[in-house]
Amino acid sequence: MLMIGHTDTVFDPGTVAERPFQVDGSRALGPGVSDMKGGLLTGFFAVEALQEAGFDGFGSVTYVCNPDEEIGSPFSRDHIMSLAAEADVAFVLEGARENGDIVSSRKGVSDFRIEVRGRAAHAGVEPERGRSAILEAAHKTVALQALNGRWPGVTVNVGVVNGGTRTNVVPAICVLDIDVRSPFEATLRAAEEAIMDIANRHTVSDIEVAVTGGAWHRPMEKGEGGAKLAALATEVAAELGFGLKDAATGGASDANTTSAAGVPTLDGLGPVGGDDHGPKEWIDLDSVVPRISLLAGLVSRLGTVF
Repeated sequence: MLMIGHTDTVFDPGTVAERPFQVDGSRALGPGVSDMKGGLLTGFFAVEALQEAGFDGFGSVTYVCNPDEEIGSPFSRDHIMSLAAEADVAFVLEGARENGDIVSSRKGVSDFRIEVRGRAAHAGVEPERGRSAILEAAHKTVALQALNGRWPGVTVNVGVVNGGTRTNVVPAICVLDIDVRSPFEATLRAAEEAIMDIANRHTVSDIEVAVTGGAWHRPMEKGEGGAKLAALATEVAAELGFGLKDAATGGASDANTTSAAGVPTLDGLGPVGGDDHGPKEWIDLDSVVPRISLLAGLVSRLGTVF
């Protein structure tokens, strides 16, 4: 069994000093409490509870504490993939949704950078000698945004545009940063191909384009194994006295990696929380013990479905 939690947050150094951990009634507040210090600790305490109970009905538990998930696990991904090859199941301990849902599927994410290179010229004296990279990038931006709605659930967002130097210079370079998300592998590949086609079709003559990036996280699709895990979690939760549902989400996590490796995966097993990445991030302290119990119960019951 593979468990994964991440130790990094999105916050800048010094944030904890400015906004330290605090408890306000039934909520804990602070940078990273939901994403994902609460889930990280859930894994430790669930295994400790099983050890204290004398449960040994598993071959091994490998717990990855990932230090670079918030930037896409560029250093940890290969290590996680190698461990996934030896695992029967994977539990990713991101926080539960605000309504308590666990996560059984996630969109895949591709990030592209398209660098358009034209030709600089004096915009007043000899503009005809220039080739506007911004104009070409504008055409590509319109075409890229038009991909939204072509496939169910697929989103394409040109999030950053950066080009030009001065108003009196025909811009020679413009860079587009693009976020692409899809719930399914087939439609993610189709969108990726469409983006490459747009990148390589030019409206302005004598333009050059360089494309970098691409696949970052493949989709976490809810297959047979994931469905079994979600059903088992619902059953365990009912015995613990609370309702539970599984849901899809547009954000990516290390669950995308393990799922893409063919390992039945369940995510969102940490405490209930919300406002992730923001100044009011919180977890519900009343959900901590039930979520630890849920994870321990899942581990103890895996032999009934796998």
